[in-house]
Amino acid sequence: MRRTEKVEEILKKAGFHISERCFSRPSCFDFAARKDEKIIIIKIQQDIGNLSPTDSSELKMISECITASSLLISSKTGGKPLEDDTVYSRYNVLVITPKTLENIVLHKTYPLVRAGPGGYYVEIDGEAIRKRRMELGLSIGELAEMIGISRRTLYGYERKMAKASVSAAYNLIWTLGIPVVRPIDVFVKAERKSRSFLKTARHVIVKHKLLRKILMKLAGHEIAAVSTRKAPFDFIIKVHEEIKIVGGVADAKEENVERRIEEIKSFSDIVRAHPVFVTEDKKKVKEDIPLICSKDLSKIRKPEDFVNF
Repeated sequence: MRRTEKVEEILKKAGFHISERCFSRPSCFDFAARKDEKIIIIKIQQDIGNLSPTDSSELKMISECITASSLLISSKTGGKPLEDDTVYSRYNVLVITPKTLENIVLHKTYPLVRAGPGGYYVEIDGEAIRKRRMELGLSIGELAEMIGISRRTLYGYERKMAKASVSAAYNLIWTLGIPVVRPIDVFVKAERKSRSFLKTARHVIVKHKLLRKILMKLAGHEIAAVSTRKAPFDFIIKVHEEIKIVGGVADAKEENVERRIEEIKSFSDIVRAHPVFVTEDKKKVKEDIPLICSKDLSKIRKPEDFVNF
């Protein structure tokens, strides 16, 4: 079974709805998945060492704009196998194996270990350590000596200022008799970073005259805008959680526009957005999708006008 099909099967078993896969043109992600309020943008990568910084950055920007999680599913890094039940990172995008994904969504078993440049570490529940230490009547110095770490290190654990090695975490658990390791939430939603509207839309403004007109009309509004180089769609506009617009712009030389529109519609359905397609001539597009052409641009004065189409 192919890697992508395996991941899709795991998510479907867990009750996720899956979008169409991105085949129409090169994409920084493979598909979107949703279960209730949880939305994930997923990229399947055999070896994360081959992932480009550009693809990773664009994947993060898309996730930020629609308030979704971004996740890489992989089995290798630099030709070496990745460990199951361990969370890795590539250009600030979290990476897990298919087996780890299965354990999370089907068995509710969340990973505890994170891989970093210096080795493996875990996130410590500092408040649990402090409370248990006080219950046992131990000072920071006494507990630190029992575990074999410095007072400064233990002080950092209790105040969430330091991460612990796996061995230090085991010693804490053994000594205190309670779980002190926090499970890792790999589906944490990306927080949108503050970016200039025109900076995020810069390359689209140059590339598409129609989209340039639209974005310039909306530049004065409080919205988030993302232009894409490698996705089925060409832009995303988010006014607030209730209004998200995913749009494509027709290319005169494009041959598989119908397939791309299907992918845009499917993605929009998963992320609960309004799909639109910008074209010079509506007659050239036969798909059931809201269309915006040159003569419609005069009617676009605010983001909500997209929805009226």
